[in-house]
Amino acid sequence: MGWWAYPAPLPFMVMSFPGITANLERVRERVADVQKAAGLSQRVQIIAVTKGHPGAAVLAAIEAGVTDVGENRVQEALRKQDELGHLPVAWHLIGHLQTNKAKAAAGRFAAVHSVDSLRVAEALEAANLKLGTAGLDVLLQVNVAGEEQKTGCHPDDASDIAHAITAFETLRLQGLMTMAPFTDDESVQRDAFSRLRATREHLEGEGLALPELSMGMSNDYTAAVAEGATMLRLGTVLFGERPR
Repeated sequence: MGWWAYPAPLPFMVMSFPGITANLERVRERVADVQKAAGLSQRVQIIAVTKGHPGAAVLAAIEAGVTDVGENRVQEALRKQDELGHLPVAWHLIGHLQTNKAKAAAGRFAAVHSVDSLRVAEALEAANLKLGTAGLDVLLQVNVAGEEQKTGCHPDDASDIAHAITAFETLRLQGLMTMAPFTDDESVQRDAFSRLRATREHLEGEGLALPELSMGMSNDYTAAVAEGATMLRLGTVLFGERPR
């Protein structure tokens, strides 16, 4: 990763998000408390989701010590990358990726969490090969809750897709991703996350190495950590509500 080219005034550029350092510390403390209570010790990576926020949110996250930033839409991510220049941060694409956007995404992200079909994987592979990209970390998105409004492959299809991805030259399958139903019921949240963990265990039993579980957002990240999450996709809990 390169370093950004701004001359100095980073503190002045992050004043729109003065609470992010304290918010991040509170999140880390809650993660540690949940892990201690559950007897867990997995590494938990915090991905600051800047969807709907200006580029200053990315700078604020970096100033607070975040090393990974997530965006839902390819075009919004590319616009911020072009606006901000080279930053000491890894960009993650966490939103649905249409096959016709794979070409634009190639070479611009450290990881794509939303590979939900073989067609998307094939489109990324073709775009990477054409661009000459050495490799891209990807996660298979699984719709464990079976919600029609959410993307993600059916759990029964996860094995075939995962094994197919491992045969590609430029894609490195690192794990699985999911979204739980939007609810305050922790038992429902944990059920969804435990299903993803069980899917990972099944695939690892078939010989796949899948160290990452990307699950948990601002409203349910503690439940996700308790079920073994290694990546949290956090926006509101860090930055506050998005501007309307």
